[in-house]
Amino acid sequence: MSSTSSVSLSYRDAGVDIDAGDALVEAIKPFAKRTMREGVMGGIGGFGALFEVSKKYKEPVLVSGTDGVGTKLKLAFHLNRHDTVGIDLVAMSANDILVQGAEPLFFLDYFACGKLDVPTATDVIKGIAQGCELAGCALIGGETAEMPSMYPDGEYDLAGFAVGAVEKSKIIDGGKIVPGDVVLGLASSGAHSNGYSLVRKIISVAKPDLDADFHGRKLADVLMEPTHIYVKPLLALMDALEIKGMVHITGGGLVENVPRVLQKHLTAVLHRDAWTMPPLFGWLQQHGGVADAEMHRVFNCGIGMAVIVSKGNADAAMAQLKAAGETVTRIGEIRERQGDEAQTIVI
Repeated sequence: MSSTSSVSLSYRDAGVDIDAGDALVEAIKPFAKRTMREGVMGGIGGFGALFEVSKKYKEPVLVSGTDGVGTKLKLAFHLNRHDTVGIDLVAMSANDILVQGAEPLFFLDYFACGKLDVPTATDVIKGIAQGCELAGCALIGGETAEMPSMYPDGEYDLAGFAVGAVEKSKIIDGGKIVPGDVVLGLASSGAHSNGYSLVRKIISVAKPDLDADFHGRKLADVLMEPTHIYVKPLLALMDALEIKGMVHITGGGLVENVPRVLQKHLTAVLHRDAWTMPPLFGWLQQHGGVADAEMHRVFNCGIGMAVIVSKGNADAAMAQLKAAGETVTRIGEIRERQGDEAQTIVI
């Protein structure tokens, strides 16, 4: 006769900390509450998040975007700094939907880890809430996934999803851009959330002291500076004058993002001497031996958002953006494309 034995297992035996998940929900509720805005129906904790589109829109079109923070997270793990990557997460999606004229309405996040560390997760989600406040959108839900053995201890992954609305007649798609229009560049706050695989490679080769002074700040602080959120000043500018095109300078840098709003017969000519490249990019270029063309393809080089307006509106647009606290420069112009040349040229 054979015998069998059995054991009784629970979710906790699989390595999942149920109490930690409950604690995190309670910890983030105050931060999420600060982001509430008109249209939110219900709060954190439901199976689905409800949002009612404002009646101010006659023909509302929903615009959505999703993104992550990329390998900037690896630097956050190395530095044990988790309070700003949430801002990066919101910025990547909120700035993306903004360029089509959309007002960000709400945001959902996805936080995945092997074992949930409540203080770390709270720091991350507190940053997400701060980003939502800066973007004027509500943090109305999300998912925290604890998956033992999927991630190394102390590491996690982040993804986010933003939804906005734009009046159908006011969608910005670049279709009105013509030769002679002006390209304005809004300053970035740093490398934002792109190019960090190269940044980390340069750090591994140069081996700098990340706590050393770098133009009045620690190099670590400069590298971890969160992505600037352009939503509020640009929404106000849209109300004041016609914006023909906007470009969020993300992966692909200056030369691969600007063409996304240009018709095939147009080229944007950007003048490299029109703006001062922040010291971080000079440091990266020097210590990595990075060619100019590669810098323009990988990094924002100090320009986080490009705005295309008519020549007649350029001065007024610059004045309004400067009054709103943005650093803005006239960095180029649109002309007819010559043959099969690139649609963005940096000279």
